[in-house]
Amino acid sequence: MMQASKNWWRGGVIYQIYPRSFADSNHDGIGDLPGIVEKLPYIASLGVDAIWISPFFKSPMKDFGYDVSDYCDVDPLFGTLADFDVLIAKAHELGLKVVIDQVLSHTADQHPWFKECRQSRDNPKADWYVWAEANADGTPPTNWLSVFGGSAWQWDARRKQYYLHNFLQSQPDLNFHHPEVQDAILGTIRFWLERGVDGFRFDACNFHFHDRQLRNNPPASHRDSTTVSADNPYGFQRHLYDKTQPENLAFLKRVRGLLDEFGAASVGEVGDDDSLAVMAAYTNGGDKLHMAYSFNLLTQDGSPAYIRQQVEALEAQIGDGWGCWSIGNHDVQRVLTRWGKGETNPQLAKMWLAMETSLRGSVCLYQGEELALTEADIPFEQLQDPYGIAFWPEFKGRDGCRTPMPWQHDADHGGFSSATPWLPVPSVHRERAVDVQEADPASVLHFFRAFLAWRKTQPLLLDSQIRFVDTQAEVLAFERFEGEQSMFACFNFSGQTQQVALPVDHQVTLIVGHGFDSTLNGSTIELPAYSAFYGHLTRA
Repeated sequence: MMQASKNWWRGGVIYQIYPRSFADSNHDGIGDLPGIVEKLPYIASLGVDAIWISPFFKSPMKDFGYDVSDYCDVDPLFGTLADFDVLIAKAHELGLKVVIDQVLSHTADQHPWFKECRQSRDNPKADWYVWAEANADGTPPTNWLSVFGGSAWQWDARRKQYYLHNFLQSQPDLNFHHPEVQDAILGTIRFWLERGVDGFRFDACNFHFHDRQLRNNPPASHRDSTTVSADNPYGFQRHLYDKTQPENLAFLKRVRGLLDEFGAASVGEVGDDDSLAVMAAYTNGGDKLHMAYSFNLLTQDGSPAYIRQQVEALEAQIGDGWGCWSIGNHDVQRVLTRWGKGETNPQLAKMWLAMETSLRGSVCLYQGEELALTEADIPFEQLQDPYGIAFWPEFKGRDGCRTPMPWQHDADHGGFSSATPWLPVPSVHRERAVDVQEADPASVLHFFRAFLAWRKTQPLLLDSQIRFVDTQAEVLAFERFEGEQSMFACFNFSGQTQQVALPVDHQVTLIVGHGFDSTLNGSTIELPAYSAFYGHLTRA
């Protein structure tokens, strides 16, 4: 049973494209929109429902597109608006929805809005960004910290005030308390809706508002090492006042009203001290975001117990809201390195794909996960990411997960480009290139396609309730159920065969077609290393 088109996002699988690193059509070493168009048939063949394209708007590229200088145009690096129109048309022709990344909390300091704003304290856009007076001793107005290190405030000599930047100094924060700012931002969303996009991924969507009273954040009772790395002082604070303000709920309702005009969907990125609670608040009620995801599975801990804890905690408070799970993206180490802890067996990638897409919620998959790519080791001299440069060597930044897609094992730069790419293509990635895996029926790529095709035939995996089952520590087990129908699923996270007992007083009928070699022997499931089992569950 396929999901209705209107609610395609509910249980949908979204494939994230990092455009700089996907496919380079004009051979300048940087990926572009025409390159994505060329590869759309490949993406459609995976069986995903939609693509999410990271920012391709005009930008000085200090943060590689997450610093926007024009919300309504394409940066020449990536192509033109006409190229984007072609992309939309081709994606729709192939049955793919198109989700684009909107960075609303801040702009680039090169945005015309900020250029005007910083000129004086009395120009028409003087209050479009967050400004504050210095303390009596000249220090910043609050103790708020930037995610990328140091104070979140930057002195500006023109206005003789500090401006707020939750990320880079070149990314000033918009003042969402100003009605004109909200209207202008909604206008940029409408621009892309009218161009035919099917949805938006809203970056840092809980950063839109700040505390009007500019109160200091208190110390954190527990260091946050989920949203940021453990060596980042940002985690020392409890972020009560610099983000996740109550006014954001009303703004998200305005966004939802606009999206509903076009039948478009939304997924919000939430980074917070209590991300799961914010995900619930931002998605329940059917009048804000359609779905949200956090960094809670983008962690070093990928154990069955941790995953169960996170999912159960969200389910306990989300009500009629909807989560979206991600175990990899452009901001964190690739999952095979992060959770594999030195084990690079491609079978792990198969099991994790099955596990992630069997949880209750939607899923964002990052380019290259279908190839079981590992984190690239980028030397300091080749680093591009300002975040990594600032925190080297304890934190090496995000470049290792952003290296170009390997398309052909024997071509220059893995077939990504004939020019030297902006980041190198590791030799270990070329060994797992698309052409290599296309030729191997047992590859992760072939499994990816077959599993997602099978998943679409299983309504319980798309939209139903979830209930976890106690079992041994190496195994994650749960039921997906609705009414009298129930499916039992379990996943072996270990490198040894596990014997899993069925839930008491239940019977399971093995489901054929999911692609694992698990077997059912009476009331016991035999799970080979890094494998999964699915079965119809009935009461004995």
